[in-house]
Amino acid sequence: MRGRVYGYARCSTTEKRQDVERQVNELYEMGASFVIQEYESGANSERKKFKELVNALDDGDTLVATELSRVTRSLLHLCEVVEVAKAKELLLKFGTLDFDFSGGKIAPFALAMLQIMGVFAELERNLATERINSGLALAKSKGVKLGRPKKTVAEIPVAARQYFQAFIDGKLPIREYTVLVGVSRPTMLKYIRLMKEEKKCKI
Repeated sequence: MRGRVYGYARCSTTEKRQDVERQVNELYEMGASFVIQEYESGANSERKKFKELVNALDDGDTLVATELSRVTRSLLHLCEVVEVAKAKELLLKFGTLDFDFSGGKIAPFALAMLQIMGVFAELERNLATERINSGLALAKSKGVKLGRPKKTVAEIPVAARQYFQAFIDGKLPIREYTVLVGVSRPTMLKYIRLMKEEKKCKI
């Protein structure tokens, strides 16, 4: 390790926070002094926190990640990272593998290894995307409705019904109505629409 040692932990969604925590622990064990966490797709080369991290790296610093795919799943983006590593003479450490760019260059074999890792990281992402799309297409062909289930009248909270007339009469602003019911504004608007439709049916 040399210079300041930054760790980078990433997951695609916030549903895998435990996985990021595991990464963070491993990064500190690998010698990281700072760890940046981010929830974004590895295919996104415009990740805000990663870009901030790259800008914060000084000449001779070290960037560590548990594996290359945490830094990027795009071969094109990897090429950009390599160029930054050359310009700043960084040490990149992915798991147990070190890629030293001292002097603004890297050994041909090491670069080839890094590129091969990048190919497989992108391949893994593409295969995962293909599986997801295939599964969605199959579900759609079987008539399965995709997306979140629509809210029904039966789901309307008691509080929403209790203050509905006051809202209709203009005595209760939507903001206060939302707070009283304890839901988000979009959800409240859906409840209001359902109750209005229900009221029309009863007339």
